[in-house]
Amino acid sequence: MMLIRTYVAASAIEGVGVFAAEPIRKGASIWRLDPDFDRLIPMDKYRAASPHLRELLDRYAYPSPDRPGFMVYEVDNGRFMNHSGNPNTDFSQYGGATATRDIAAGEEITCDYGEFFEDFERLHLATA
Repeated sequence: MMLIRTYVAASAIEGVGVFAAEPIRKGASIWRLDPDFDRLIPMDKYRAASPHLRELLDRYAYPSPDRPGFMVYEVDNGRFMNHSGNPNTDFSQYGGATATRDIAAGEEITCDYGEFFEDFERLHLATA
């Protein structure tokens, strides 16, 4: 779940993105996994879901790095965070994320999906 105030708006990267609603200092905690708030979805439920639900999860969920057989679906604005090869956050320590530099209010918050989604690069290259 996002630990900072954010909003969703049009993104130059991809459709919509999540933006800082206030200035964020370098090193600030911006996100942490909260199982009471973020959903852990068993893969068998994903496979049994209707096509439109699977499509939603394909776009906004990712395999849980520490819970094999589960997907993580963030229910807050975090699910709209876009990938960047030069992100302004660090998700390399699964379970939490920090700002890698000062982020201005109104700036898009980005992350490197490969830091928490092991097969992201392989899947991304296959569909590019």
